[in-house]
Amino acid sequence: MFIDYAEIELASGKGGDGAVTFRREKYVPKGGPSGGNGGKGGDIIIEAHHNLSTLLDFKYKRHYKAGKGDNGASALKDGKNGEDIIIKVPVGTIIKDSETGKIIFDLDEDNKHFIVAKGGKGGKGNSNFATPTNQTPRFAEPGIPGEEKKIILELKLIADVGLVGFPNAGKSTLISTISSAKPKIADYPFTTLEPNLGIVRYKDYQSFTVADIPGIIEGAHEGKGLGHKFLRHIERTKILLFLIDITSDNFQRDFNILYNELKSYSPKLAEKKKIISLTKIDLLEEDKLKKISKKKIKNADSPVILFSSATKQGIPELLDYLWQALKT
Repeated sequence: MFIDYAEIELASGKGGDGAVTFRREKYVPKGGPSGGNGGKGGDIIIEAHHNLSTLLDFKYKRHYKAGKGDNGASALKDGKNGEDIIIKVPVGTIIKDSETGKIIFDLDEDNKHFIVAKGGKGGKGNSNFATPTNQTPRFAEPGIPGEEKKIILELKLIADVGLVGFPNAGKSTLISTISSAKPKIADYPFTTLEPNLGIVRYKDYQSFTVADIPGIIEGAHEGKGLGHKFLRHIERTKILLFLIDITSDNFQRDFNILYNELKSYSPKLAEKKKIISLTKIDLLEEDKLKKISKKKIKNADSPVILFSSATKQGIPELLDYLWQALKT
């Protein structure tokens, strides 16, 4: 199951208390202060890992608590630090404050990590407070409490190419054709209810990644259809490949609706390179395809590319164009 959103509660460890002790050795009846320092409380660290692809684990576990630091002891012995907790998440996960929605950190690279809740500092033992005028201090510092936080984890897929189109435009069929990804495919809208990521093997052992995003409908930026659930997944892509059904009666209108939904959701999306393709060309006669191939679409960054995932006609040319676009 693909889960791209989770809310969890964190509590880092409390620092250990400093000790109040005195040296008690044979021949030293009135030894000085010997209280050790408390150990530091455990941190909670969130780390990105390339082997993970979903936030599903957080559906079942929402509370995380790091270890407490041990108290200081006699003979200047410091307490052990509390055990850290390392929470692993997929690459592309964003950490947000649950109250403000503000982004705290972006884990956009493998092994990148962030201390989201720092453990409390251990208290100083009484050995730290001896002075010429107070050689036997009978006090020490308590440990500092850890931090308690509620955070949001939000996953955004990282891909080179994001597929954009209306429901049933052929995105799932394309990604299953050009990669090893096997999304559910059927002839009705919203077959794809969650994003899919595929790796396209290109010439000479080269590759790039393609994200199959659930279909856009008019009003998606307002949350209609699958709305915000999927639009965030195309924010990180380098190129947007628009898929428009060749049987549509108005290509420009379809593109405008898709383009405006992206722009309304995030102006940055509208600035990305936009490649336009017409799908399912196996449904039309050759003479009609020649006329259509000469059409131009406003606001596009490419000539119209025609292909069929069913017959694979035009697929090599499409991949060549995407590869060159990624390199420029």
